[in-house]
Amino acid sequence: MLVLTDSLTTIKLNDPFILSLVKNIDKKRSLLNKLECINISPDFSNIVSDNQGRDFYIENQFHKAEGFRKLHVEIAQFSGSLKILHCVFFPDPIYNIPIFGLDLVKVNELVSAAIVDLSPVSTKNIFEGKHINFNKEGFSKIRKIPEWGSIFSENVLFATLNDENEQKLFYKVVDKYLTILVESSINLLPDLINERIEERINFQKNYCKQQMKNEKTSLVLQKYFDKSWVEKYIKEILFDFQ
Repeated sequence: MLVLTDSLTTIKLNDPFILSLVKNIDKKRSLLNKLECINISPDFSNIVSDNQGRDFYIENQFHKAEGFRKLHVEIAQFSGSLKILHCVFFPDPIYNIPIFGLDLVKVNELVSAAIVDLSPVSTKNIFEGKHINFNKEGFSKIRKIPEWGSIFSENVLFATLNDENEQKLFYKVVDKYLTILVESSINLLPDLINERIEERINFQKNYCKQQMKNEKTSLVLQKYFDKSWVEKYIKEILFDFQ
């Protein structure tokens, strides 16, 4: 049985760590100027299946704000054991604001993959190395950036989180990146030079193109949905700037 609901996070997701990240994202997002919801097709908003052995839910939240064309948060859980948090803040191309990206995959009690970055949208990345200082030595397993990950900055963090202490440390890094992004973007003026706008558009297109090379996303979804639905979801919901 497939149903659509209004809000799932607090009802379905019983994971304190992921909920803490979602709440922090919500708190930081609320500080942005002119924040408003974006309505999307109900086919892609909140999706739930209670079929035995193939139960899942996906909740998508979409907003926009001054400086940002799309603020997307996806919370998902598949068959009870696989939990996913996906968040991307796509900037309006008239602003030289980086792309905030966060992905977290938790299987049972292990966060097998956690990545966060402020990815550049131009060759003149005003955030590269600025205000960012964290110690990767606190993580026992730093993961190798995949081949398609050329879109990430030098400050990307990609790790497996083996215990609660590493989860807390990852939370602090996420909080720092969000704080830098929000505080810097609130007072940032538009850059209306056409050549630079076009460059930022191309950087966003490349970001989406490279993210779609991550086959793990489609492989998970194709266990629950047909291929055409998955392709549409990835191209229109997750990475729409092509």
